Amino acid sequence: MHTAMNTTEIFLLAMLLIFSIPYLVWRVCKTDYYAPLVVVQIITGVLLGPGVMGAIYPDYYKFIFNPAVIMAMNGIAWWAVMIFVMIAGIELDLKQAWAHRRETTITSGLALGVPLVFGAMAAAGMLGYAGWIGPKAMTWQFVVGVGMACAVTALPILILLMEKLDILRQPIGQRILRYASLDDIAIWGVLALIMLDWDRVGRQLGFLLAFGIATVGYRRLMVWLQERDRWYVGLIWLALCGFGADWAGLHFMVGAFLAGAVMDAHWFDQEKMDLMRHHVLLAIMPVFFLSTGLRTNWKMGGAAVFIAAGVLLVASIGGKLIGAHIAGRILKWKKGEAGIIGWLLQTKALIMIIFVNILLDKQIITSETFTALLLMAIASTMLTVPVVYPRLQRMKEIIFRTT
Repeated sequence: MHTAMNTTEIFLLAMLLIFSIPYLVWRVCKTDYYAPLVVVQIITGVLLGPGVMGAIYPDYYKFIFNPAVIMAMNGIAWWAVMIFVMIAGIELDLKQAWAHRRETTITSGLALGVPLVFGAMAAAGMLGYAGWIGPKAMTWQFVVGVGMACAVTALPILILLMEKLDILRQPIGQRILRYASLDDIAIWGVLALIMLDWDRVGRQLGFLLAFGIATVGYRRLMVWLQERDRWYVGLIWLALCGFGADWAGLHFMVGAFLAGAVMDAHWFDQEKMDLMRHHVLLAIMPVFFLSTGLRTNWKMGGAAVFIAAGVLLVASIGGKLIGAHIAGRILKWKKGEAGIIGWLLQTKALIMIIFVNILLDKQIITSETFTALLLMAIASTMLTVPVVYPRLQRMKEIIFRTT
Protein backbone atom coordinates (compact mmCIF):
# COMPACT_ATOMS: atom_id res chain seq x y z
CA MET A 1 0.00 0.00 0.00
CA HIS A 2 2.79 2.42 0.88
CA THR A 3 4.13 2.34 -2.68
CA ALA A 4 0.96 4.12 -3.85
CA MET A 5 1.44 7.09 -1.47
CA ASN A 6 2.49 10.43 -2.90
CA THR A 7 4.99 12.84 -1.31
CA THR A 8 2.26 14.85 0.45
CA GLU A 9 0.85 11.75 2.14
CA ILE A 10 4.29 10.56 3.22
CA PHE A 11 5.10 14.04 4.54
CA LEU A 12 1.93 14.04 6.63
CA LEU A 13 2.75 10.55 7.90
CA ALA A 14 6.15 11.88 9.02
CA MET A 15 4.42 14.83 10.73
CA LEU A 16 2.11 12.38 12.50
CA LEU A 17 5.15 10.59 13.93
CA ILE A 18 6.88 13.85 14.87
CA PHE A 19 3.96 15.20 16.89
CA SER A 20 2.32 12.08 18.32
CA ILE A 21 5.20 9.95 19.62
CA PRO A 22 6.94 12.51 21.89
CA TYR A 23 3.63 13.82 23.23
CA LEU A 24 2.44 10.32 24.16
CA VAL A 25 5.77 9.48 25.80
CA TRP A 26 5.75 12.78 27.71
CA ARG A 27 2.17 12.32 28.94
CA VAL A 28 2.02 8.57 29.56
CA CYS A 29 5.47 8.29 31.16
CA LYS A 30 5.12 11.62 33.02
CA THR A 31 8.68 12.68 32.19
CA ASP A 32 8.20 16.39 32.88
CA TYR A 33 10.32 16.42 36.05
CA TYR A 34 13.55 15.29 34.38
CA ALA A 35 12.68 15.60 30.67
CA PRO A 36 10.35 18.43 29.54
CA LEU A 37 8.45 17.93 26.30
CA VAL A 38 11.18 19.77 24.38
CA VAL A 39 13.79 17.24 25.56
CA VAL A 40 11.49 14.30 24.73
CA GLN A 41 11.02 15.74 21.24
CA ILE A 42 14.80 15.95 20.74
CA ILE A 43 15.29 12.37 21.97
CA THR A 44 12.48 11.19 19.69
CA GLY A 45 14.22 12.88 16.77
CA VAL A 46 17.38 10.92 17.55
CA LEU A 47 15.44 7.64 17.84
CA LEU A 48 13.65 8.25 14.55
CA GLY A 49 16.95 9.09 12.87
CA PRO A 50 19.29 6.81 10.89
CA GLY A 51 21.18 5.59 13.96
CA VAL A 52 18.17 3.80 15.51
CA MET A 53 15.05 3.55 13.33
CA GLY A 54 17.17 3.68 10.19
CA ALA A 55 19.26 0.76 11.43
CA ILE A 56 16.35 -1.38 12.66
CA TYR A 57 13.87 -0.63 9.85
CA PRO A 58 15.97 0.68 6.95
CA ASP A 59 13.27 0.20 4.30
CA TYR A 60 10.59 2.10 6.22
CA TYR A 61 13.11 4.77 7.19
CA LYS A 62 14.05 5.38 3.55
CA PHE A 63 10.38 5.38 2.58
CA ILE A 64 9.20 7.89 5.20
CA PHE A 65 12.26 10.14 5.28
CA ASN A 66 12.95 10.23 1.59
CA PRO A 67 14.80 13.22 0.04
CA ALA A 68 11.60 15.06 -0.95
CA VAL A 69 10.14 14.79 2.58
CA ILE A 70 13.43 15.80 4.21
CA MET A 71 13.66 18.83 1.91
CA ALA A 72 10.14 19.93 2.91
CA MET A 73 10.89 19.45 6.61
CA ASN A 74 14.18 21.32 6.36
CA GLY A 75 12.40 24.41 5.05
CA ILE A 76 9.98 24.37 7.99
CA ALA A 77 12.85 23.71 10.42
CA TRP A 78 14.94 26.61 9.11
CA TRP A 79 12.10 29.11 9.50
CA ALA A 80 11.07 27.75 12.91
CA VAL A 81 14.53 28.03 14.37
CA MET A 82 15.04 31.50 12.87
CA ILE A 83 11.90 32.76 14.65
CA PHE A 84 12.99 31.06 17.86
CA VAL A 85 16.46 32.62 17.80
CA MET A 86 15.01 36.04 16.95
CA ILE A 87 12.78 35.84 20.03
CA ALA A 88 15.81 34.87 22.13
CA GLY A 89 17.57 37.98 20.79
CA ILE A 90 14.61 40.21 21.62
CA GLU A 91 14.50 38.92 25.19
CA LEU A 92 18.11 39.84 25.97
CA ASP A 93 17.96 42.36 28.82
CA LEU A 94 21.17 44.31 28.34
CA LYS A 95 19.96 47.26 30.42
CA GLN A 96 19.80 45.11 33.53
CA ALA A 97 23.15 43.58 32.68
CA TRP A 98 24.66 47.07 32.43
CA ALA A 99 23.04 48.17 35.70
CA HIS A 100 24.76 45.25 37.48
CA ARG A 101 27.79 45.15 35.18
CA ARG A 102 30.48 44.14 37.70
CA GLU A 103 28.59 41.13 39.03
CA THR A 104 27.25 40.18 35.59
CA THR A 105 30.60 40.50 33.82
CA ILE A 106 32.50 38.49 36.43
CA THR A 107 29.93 35.70 36.58
CA SER A 108 29.27 35.55 32.83
CA GLY A 109 32.96 35.61 32.03
CA LEU A 110 33.82 32.78 34.40
CA ALA A 111 30.69 30.73 33.58
CA LEU A 112 31.55 30.96 29.89
CA GLY A 113 35.34 30.98 30.00
CA VAL A 114 36.03 27.98 32.24
CA PRO A 115 33.85 25.44 30.36
CA LEU A 116 35.14 26.91 27.08
CA VAL A 117 38.69 26.06 28.15
CA PHE A 118 37.68 22.60 29.40
CA GLY A 119 35.74 21.90 26.20
CA ALA A 120 38.63 23.12 24.06
CA MET A 121 40.95 20.74 25.93
CA ALA A 122 38.55 17.86 25.21
CA ALA A 123 38.41 18.91 21.55
CA ALA A 124 42.21 18.97 21.37
CA GLY A 125 42.18 15.39 22.65
CA MET A 126 39.64 14.41 19.99
CA LEU A 127 41.99 15.70 17.29
CA GLY A 128 44.27 12.76 18.07
CA TYR A 129 41.69 10.42 16.56
CA ALA A 130 40.31 10.35 13.03
CA GLY A 131 36.68 11.09 12.27
CA TRP A 132 35.88 14.01 14.59
CA ILE A 133 37.08 17.14 12.78
CA GLY A 134 35.14 18.24 9.70
CA PRO A 135 36.69 18.30 6.22
CA LYS A 136 36.52 22.11 5.89
CA ALA A 137 37.64 22.99 9.43
CA MET A 138 40.87 24.56 10.51
CA THR A 139 42.15 23.17 13.79
CA TRP A 140 41.36 26.34 15.76
CA GLN A 141 37.80 26.41 14.40
CA PHE A 142 37.15 22.86 15.58
CA VAL A 143 38.72 23.43 19.02
CA VAL A 144 36.93 26.74 19.63
CA GLY A 145 33.66 25.44 18.19
CA VAL A 146 33.53 22.35 20.43
CA GLY A 147 34.75 24.41 23.39
CA MET A 148 31.99 26.96 22.89
CA ALA A 149 29.41 24.16 22.53
CA CYS A 150 30.43 23.09 26.05
CA ALA A 151 30.11 26.68 27.30
CA VAL A 152 26.69 27.48 25.78
CA THR A 153 23.73 28.28 28.01
CA ALA A 154 20.32 27.71 26.37
CA LEU A 155 18.53 30.91 27.39
CA PRO A 156 15.01 29.96 26.14
CA ILE A 157 15.13 26.53 27.81
CA LEU A 158 16.61 28.12 30.94
CA ILE A 159 13.52 30.34 31.10
CA LEU A 160 11.21 27.31 30.81
CA LEU A 161 13.07 25.41 33.54
CA MET A 162 13.11 28.38 35.92
CA GLU A 163 9.36 28.79 35.38
CA LYS A 164 8.99 25.12 36.35
CA LEU A 165 11.13 25.69 39.47
CA ASP A 166 9.13 28.87 40.30
CA ILE A 167 12.19 31.14 40.48
CA LEU A 168 11.98 33.01 37.16
CA ARG A 169 10.57 36.22 38.69
CA GLN A 170 12.53 35.89 41.93
CA PRO A 171 15.82 37.80 42.48
CA ILE A 172 18.01 34.74 41.88
CA GLY A 173 16.14 33.97 38.66
CA GLN A 174 16.59 37.50 37.35
CA ARG A 175 20.30 37.35 38.19
CA ILE A 176 20.69 34.10 36.26
CA LEU A 177 18.91 35.64 33.26
CA ARG A 178 21.42 38.50 33.27
CA TYR A 179 24.36 36.11 33.30
CA ALA A 180 22.86 33.97 30.53
CA SER A 181 22.01 37.02 28.39
CA LEU A 182 25.61 38.23 28.32
CA ASP A 183 26.85 34.71 27.53
CA ASP A 184 24.31 34.49 24.69
CA ILE A 185 25.87 37.52 22.99
CA ALA A 186 29.35 36.02 23.39
CA ILE A 187 28.18 32.73 21.85
CA TRP A 188 26.95 34.39 18.66
CA GLY A 189 30.02 36.63 18.51
CA VAL A 190 32.31 33.58 18.67
CA LEU A 191 30.17 31.84 16.05
CA ALA A 192 30.55 34.83 13.72
CA LEU A 193 34.33 34.65 14.27
CA ILE A 194 34.38 30.93 13.47
CA MET A 195 32.31 31.53 10.34
CA LEU A 196 34.60 34.36 9.14
CA ASP A 197 35.60 33.56 5.58
CA TRP A 198 38.59 35.51 4.34
CA ASP A 199 37.59 34.80 0.74
CA ARG A 200 34.28 36.54 1.42
CA VAL A 201 35.42 39.05 4.04
CA GLY A 202 34.39 41.94 1.78
CA ARG A 203 30.84 40.60 1.66
CA GLN A 204 30.80 40.05 5.42
CA LEU A 205 32.02 43.56 6.22
CA GLY A 206 29.56 44.93 3.66
CA PHE A 207 26.71 43.04 5.31
CA LEU A 208 27.63 44.29 8.79
CA LEU A 209 27.88 47.88 7.52
CA ALA A 210 24.54 47.64 5.69
CA PHE A 211 22.98 45.98 8.74
CA GLY A 212 24.13 48.84 11.00
CA ILE A 213 22.70 51.48 8.67
CA ALA A 214 19.44 49.58 8.12
CA THR A 215 19.04 49.04 11.88
CA VAL A 216 18.78 52.81 12.49
CA GLY A 217 15.89 53.14 10.04
CA TYR A 218 14.28 49.90 11.20
CA ARG A 219 14.24 50.95 14.86
CA ARG A 220 12.65 54.31 13.97
CA LEU A 221 10.01 52.52 11.90
CA MET A 222 9.20 50.06 14.71
CA VAL A 223 8.72 52.88 17.24
CA TRP A 224 6.30 54.57 14.84
CA LEU A 225 4.28 51.41 14.09
CA GLN A 226 1.45 49.98 16.20
CA GLU A 227 2.25 46.73 18.01
CA ARG A 228 0.10 44.58 15.71
CA ASP A 229 2.17 45.77 12.72
CA ARG A 230 5.48 45.31 14.56
CA TRP A 231 5.03 41.53 14.60
CA TYR A 232 4.60 41.34 10.84
CA VAL A 233 7.35 43.83 10.02
CA GLY A 234 9.59 41.95 12.46
CA LEU A 235 9.23 38.78 10.37
CA ILE A 236 10.10 40.70 7.19
CA TRP A 237 13.17 42.05 9.00
CA LEU A 238 14.05 38.51 10.11
CA ALA A 239 13.95 37.16 6.54
CA LEU A 240 16.01 40.09 5.27
CA CYS A 241 18.70 39.75 7.96
CA GLY A 242 18.84 35.97 7.56
CA PHE A 243 19.27 36.30 3.80
CA GLY A 244 21.95 38.98 4.13
CA ALA A 245 23.98 37.01 6.69
CA ASP A 246 23.81 33.80 4.66
CA TRP A 247 24.72 35.60 1.44
CA ALA A 248 27.75 37.05 3.24
CA GLY A 249 28.80 33.61 4.47
CA LEU A 250 28.02 34.17 8.17
CA HIS A 251 25.05 31.71 8.18
CA PHE A 252 21.39 32.73 8.35
CA MET A 253 21.20 31.95 12.08
CA VAL A 254 23.69 34.75 12.85
CA GLY A 255 21.37 37.05 10.92
CA ALA A 256 18.36 35.78 12.88
CA PHE A 257 20.06 36.54 16.20
CA LEU A 258 21.12 40.02 15.03
CA ALA A 259 17.55 40.67 13.83
CA GLY A 260 16.22 40.05 17.34
CA ALA A 261 19.09 41.60 19.28
CA VAL A 262 18.43 45.09 17.84
CA MET A 263 14.76 44.96 18.84
CA ASP A 264 13.53 46.19 22.22
CA ALA A 265 11.42 43.82 24.30
CA HIS A 266 9.14 46.67 25.41
CA TRP A 267 7.95 47.07 21.81
CA PHE A 268 5.93 43.90 22.36
CA ASP A 269 3.48 42.81 25.04
CA GLN A 270 5.34 40.33 27.29
CA GLU A 271 2.37 37.96 27.47
CA LYS A 272 2.12 37.89 23.68
CA MET A 273 5.85 37.32 23.42
CA ASP A 274 5.59 34.34 25.78
CA LEU A 275 2.68 33.00 23.72
CA MET A 276 4.65 33.47 20.51
CA ARG A 277 7.56 31.46 21.91
CA HIS A 278 5.15 28.81 23.18
CA HIS A 279 3.36 28.53 19.84
CA VAL A 280 6.61 28.26 17.88
CA LEU A 281 7.74 25.48 20.24
CA LEU A 282 4.36 23.80 19.92
CA ALA A 283 3.63 24.08 16.21
CA ILE A 284 6.86 24.07 14.21
CA MET A 285 9.98 23.53 16.36
CA PRO A 286 9.29 19.75 16.66
CA VAL A 287 10.09 19.56 12.95
CA PHE A 288 13.52 21.06 13.71
CA PHE A 289 14.08 18.47 16.45
CA LEU A 290 13.31 15.65 14.03
CA SER A 291 15.55 17.11 11.33
CA THR A 292 18.28 17.37 13.98
CA GLY A 293 17.83 13.69 14.86
CA LEU A 294 18.19 12.76 11.20
CA ARG A 295 21.73 14.16 11.29
CA THR A 296 22.97 11.81 14.01
CA ASN A 297 25.57 9.24 13.00
CA TRP A 298 27.01 6.21 14.77
CA LYS A 299 29.37 4.97 12.05
CA MET A 300 32.42 5.25 14.31
CA GLY A 301 30.73 2.90 16.75
CA GLY A 302 28.33 3.73 19.54
CA ALA A 303 30.97 3.26 22.23
CA ALA A 304 33.28 5.94 20.81
CA VAL A 305 30.43 8.43 20.42
CA PHE A 306 29.15 7.79 23.96
CA ILE A 307 32.65 8.09 25.43
CA ALA A 308 33.14 11.42 23.64
CA ALA A 309 29.72 12.59 24.85
CA GLY A 310 30.64 11.65 28.43
CA VAL A 311 33.95 13.54 28.30
CA LEU A 312 32.23 16.61 26.83
CA LEU A 313 29.49 16.40 29.50
CA VAL A 314 32.09 16.39 32.28
CA ALA A 315 33.90 19.33 30.66
CA SER A 316 30.64 21.27 30.32
CA ILE A 317 29.17 20.68 33.77
CA GLY A 318 32.51 20.76 35.57
CA GLY A 319 33.48 23.99 33.84
CA LYS A 320 30.19 25.72 34.66
CA LEU A 321 30.28 24.65 38.31
CA ILE A 322 33.91 25.67 38.80
CA GLY A 323 33.31 29.00 37.06
CA ALA A 324 30.22 29.69 39.17
CA HIS A 325 31.99 28.76 42.42
CA ILE A 326 34.92 31.06 41.63
CA ALA A 327 32.45 33.88 40.89
CA GLY A 328 30.65 33.10 44.16
CA ARG A 329 33.89 33.41 46.10
CA ILE A 330 34.75 36.74 44.47
CA LEU A 331 31.24 38.19 44.87
CA LYS A 332 30.57 36.59 48.28
CA TRP A 333 27.35 34.82 47.38
CA LYS A 334 25.22 33.05 49.97
CA LYS A 335 25.87 29.41 50.72
CA GLY A 336 24.41 27.11 48.06
CA GLU A 337 23.86 29.81 45.42
CA ALA A 338 26.92 28.96 43.33
CA GLY A 339 25.82 25.34 42.88
CA ILE A 340 22.28 26.33 41.86
CA ILE A 341 23.50 29.01 39.44
CA GLY A 342 26.16 26.74 37.95
CA TRP A 343 23.73 23.88 37.35
CA LEU A 344 21.13 26.15 35.75
CA LEU A 345 23.69 27.86 33.52
CA GLN A 346 24.93 24.51 32.20
CA THR A 347 21.52 23.86 30.61
CA LYS A 348 22.14 23.20 26.91
CA ALA A 349 19.31 21.90 24.70
CA LEU A 350 18.09 24.25 21.97
CA ILE A 351 20.72 26.96 21.56
CA MET A 352 23.59 24.48 21.71
CA ILE A 353 21.83 22.21 19.21
CA ILE A 354 21.31 25.18 16.88
CA PHE A 355 24.98 26.12 17.35
CA VAL A 356 26.32 22.66 16.47
CA ASN A 357 23.89 22.35 13.55
CA ILE A 358 25.63 25.37 12.07
CA LEU A 359 29.07 23.83 12.70
CA LEU A 360 27.88 20.68 10.94
CA ASP A 361 26.43 22.68 8.02
CA LYS A 362 29.80 24.38 7.54
CA GLN A 363 31.62 21.01 7.85
CA ILE A 364 33.64 22.18 10.86
CA ILE A 365 32.57 19.05 12.75
CA THR A 366 31.58 15.61 11.49
CA SER A 367 28.22 13.97 12.10
CA GLU A 368 29.89 11.78 14.76
CA THR A 369 31.02 14.86 16.70
CA PHE A 370 27.56 16.32 16.21
CA THR A 371 26.01 13.17 17.68
CA ALA A 372 28.31 13.27 20.71
CA LEU A 373 27.51 16.95 21.32
CA LEU A 374 23.78 16.30 20.89
CA LEU A 375 23.89 13.50 23.48
CA MET A 376 25.79 15.82 25.82
CA ALA A 377 23.13 18.53 25.38
CA ILE A 378 20.30 16.10 26.14
CA ALA A 379 22.02 14.73 29.25
CA SER A 380 22.92 18.16 30.64
CA THR A 381 19.35 19.42 30.24
CA MET A 382 17.79 16.29 31.76
CA LEU A 383 20.04 16.60 34.83
CA THR A 384 19.14 20.22 35.57
CA VAL A 385 15.78 20.03 37.37
CA PRO A 386 16.45 16.84 39.39
CA VAL A 387 19.72 18.33 40.68
CA VAL A 388 18.56 21.93 41.22
CA TYR A 389 15.15 21.29 42.82
CA PRO A 390 16.43 19.66 46.06
CA ARG A 391 19.17 22.30 46.32
CA LEU A 392 16.55 25.04 46.13
CA GLN A 393 14.49 23.35 48.83
CA ARG A 394 17.53 23.11 51.12
CA MET A 395 18.37 26.79 50.54
CA LYS A 396 14.77 27.80 51.34
CA GLU A 397 14.95 25.79 54.57
CA ILE A 398 18.16 27.56 55.58
CA ILE A 399 16.60 30.97 54.86
CA PHE A 400 13.46 30.00 56.81
CA ARG A 401 15.51 28.93 59.87
CA THR A 402 17.55 32.14 59.91
CA THR A 403 14.53 34.46 59.69
